[in-house]
Amino acid sequence: MNEHLAKPHPLDHVVLPVVNIDLARERLGKLGFTVAADARHPFGTENACVFLADKTYLEPLGVASIEESDASALKGNVFTARNQAFRFRCGEEGLSAIVFATEDAARDHRKFASKGSSAGEMLEFSRPMKMPDGSESVGSFRLAFASDLRAPDFFMCTCQRINPLPTDRGALEKHANGVTGIAEVALCAPEPAAFGAFVSLAAAQSAIEKTGFGVKIAASNARISLMTPEGLEAYFEIAVSPAERGLRGRAILFNVADLAVTEAHLAANGVTYTRKNNRILVKPAPGQGTLFAFEEPR
Repeated sequence: MNEHLAKPHPLDHVVLPVVNIDLARERLGKLGFTVAADARHPFGTENACVFLADKTYLEPLGVASIEESDASALKGNVFTARNQAFRFRCGEEGLSAIVFATEDAARDHRKFASKGSSAGEMLEFSRPMKMPDGSESVGSFRLAFASDLRAPDFFMCTCQRINPLPTDRGALEKHANGVTGIAEVALCAPEPAAFGAFVSLAAAQSAIEKTGFGVKIAASNARISLMTPEGLEAYFEIAVSPAERGLRGRAILFNVADLAVTEAHLAANGVTYTRKNNRILVKPAPGQGTLFAFEEPR
């Protein structure tokens, strides 16, 4: 059991608030992603996910009903309350949360609470999902939330699948841009090491590795990098004011099978990008949420 407890959580998905789901579908399609059918949460938000072959996914998040979302936040729904706060403080687009997979959200909730890092009550809900062949199934989830009062613009949670969605998502996991998975999620803070313990708690990974520009925490399938503004500029060409306090989600680095295929697809679709060393960088645009970077695994 101790060995099981010591195993780091895998990255499950990242939450990308977007202006609206239609715009996200158009932008992500242009970037070469296959986008799943729209899905509505029972508390006023909606998504159109991008499922990747490494079993992680992107969750572009829109607000389908402001009234329902606001009402659920008032009742203590941490997910809608944090989404509401993020949009108020940071705008309608961004990278607001990292979600890790877990086998026991209740245990995580107790652990977060014992460390003073619980963001509030657990959330349990179900939602339908439509597959490419027209079939529909219902997924049920239990979420435990972690937050740090010094980082109002970013949170993390663990997600337990009570009734998993179908595992055969083959058609949805093939992408014209050649993306196979998420290599890294980049977060930024003027003093990144100050948030190392918070991220390591949510990831269930006690090892925190120092880097030239901050710290790095390894989930079992991806790395979470906490960088200074200088590091963010060096790796992703994003200029961030050092005066911005707290922790912010800033970039996602994707693994691709062949960078030439990715570049050709972006060029054919008129997407503006830059090359930096062995990476392609696409700056944030409406419907995209955050900077996307692409590279072949080293």
